[in-house]
Amino acid sequence: MAAVSLTPRALYEEVAELLRQRIFNRELAPGSWIDELKLAEEYGISRTPLREALKVLATEGLVTMKVRRGAYVTEVNEKDLSDVYHLLGLLESDAASVVASRATAAQLKELQDLHNELEKAAGDRARFFEINEKFHRRLREIADNRWRDQMVADLRKVMKLNRHNSLLKSGRIEESLVEHAAIMQALTARDADAAAQRMREHFANGLEAAA
Repeated sequence: MAAVSLTPRALYEEVAELLRQRIFNRELAPGSWIDELKLAEEYGISRTPLREALKVLATEGLVTMKVRRGAYVTEVNEKDLSDVYHLLGLLESDAASVVASRATAAQLKELQDLHNELEKAAGDRARFFEINEKFHRRLREIADNRWRDQMVADLRKVMKLNRHNSLLKSGRIEESLVEHAAIMQALTARDADAAAQRMREHFANGLEAAA
């Protein structure tokens, strides 16, 4: 296979992103051993930046380093998934509470517009995934806590390792839309407690669908 051309920026960061996407796309399957020599040859690089990239992915929970055995794509078990959804529910419900209390009318309209896009994308799973992530990301941006954002970003990466994403379950997209509508209703009403509760329920239902 021909070597992939890489840009001059921090090499290990670019390699980490390439591997991250291969993991999310299941080109590198959960539990599989990562062949460092083969990847280094494929990317036309030495093993040093590759190992640095693997360290980055290990801190994100996407890769597990095993003594004298090398790196493996992390496998997510039921407890891992439950723990991740639990923490996401806490963090994103806190963000929803902040948004209900502090968001400007223009910011709430942004979220409503994204929700409207989400409804239109119900028949296109890939598009629905994209808009759903945009909605949650924008809500967190409005809540404006970079430490929470970093924790959520790392947790969502681990969530993507799950073989059966919750939105793939039959009927889950329709259920998710109803839950999003309830979240928007609470946000628009400036009801911080209700917004937090609806968001917690949203993630609890997501976990049930993913299990």
